[in-house]
Amino acid sequence: MPETATQTPQESSNILVNLVTAVGTGVATVLYHAAGSARLAGHMVISSARPRRYWKALLAQMYDMGIGSIPVVVLVAALSGAVTSQQSGYQFTGAVPIWVVGSVVAASVLTELGPLVTALVLVGRIGARIGAELGTMVVTEQVDALRAVGRDPVEQLVVPRVLAGTLMLPPLVVLADFIGIGAGWLGAILTLPITSAEFVYGVRTYFHDFALWFGLIKAAIFGTTITFIGCYVGLRASGGAEGVGRTTTSVVVAGTVAIMFWDAVLARLLKAFG
Repeated sequence: MPETATQTPQESSNILVNLVTAVGTGVATVLYHAAGSARLAGHMVISSARPRRYWKALLAQMYDMGIGSIPVVVLVAALSGAVTSQQSGYQFTGAVPIWVVGSVVAASVLTELGPLVTALVLVGRIGARIGAELGTMVVTEQVDALRAVGRDPVEQLVVPRVLAGTLMLPPLVVLADFIGIGAGWLGAILTLPITSAEFVYGVRTYFHDFALWFGLIKAAIFGTTITFIGCYVGLRASGGAEGVGRTTTSVVVAGTVAIMFWDAVLARLLKAFG
C-alpha cells in the first residue's frame, strides 16, 4: 500500500505563517500606495490653482491625447460597432423584431463599448507613454533638476497630463459613439435583412439622455484614472532602463485593472438611474 503524505504540525504552522505574512505584505503595499496616491492627488489639486504656470503644457498634452488618438479611436470604434451588429444578427431568430438590432448596437456602444474600449486602448497609448516619459525623467534626474531650479514637478508634469486626460476622453468617446453606431448601421444593412429606417428606429427606441451623459461621466473618470496612474507610477520609477520598462508594464496593468473596476462600480449607477 502506498504511504500517504501527511503534514507535520510544524509544516502546517509554517504554511499559516507564510500565508499571514503574504496577506500582511499585500495589505501594507495597498495602504502604502493609497497614501502615496492621496498625497499626490492633494498636491495636484493645490497646484492646479495656478493655471498660468502650466497652460501651455496643458494645451500640448490635450493636442497629443486628443488629436493624436483619433485614428486608433476611430478604428477600434468602427470594428466594435460592426462586430456588435453582426453578432446581434447571428442571434436573431425571428422571435423579436429585426429593429432590435439597432437598439442592441446603441445600448452596447453608448454605455460600454464607446467609453470602455476607448479607455482600454488609450491605457496603452497614453498611460504607457506617460509612465515611460516620467520614469525616464526620474532615472535621468530631470525631475530633481526641476526641483533644484525651484519648479514644482507636480505642477509642471502631473497637472497638465491629468487635466488633459480628463478633458479629452469625453470628446473622444463621443467620436467613438458616433463611429461605432455608424459602423453598426453599415454592418447591419450589409449583412442582415434590415433597412436603414428599421435600424434607426431601433436606435431611437433605446436612446435616452442619461445613456449619453453616463458614457461621458465614465469617460471623464477613465481619463483621470489613466493619466493619474501613469503619473503616479512614472514618478516612482527607479533602476535605469530596466526600471522604466517595469514602470511601463505596471502602468498598463494597473490602468487596465482600475478601468475595469470603475466600469463595474459605475454599472450600478446606470442600473439605479438609467
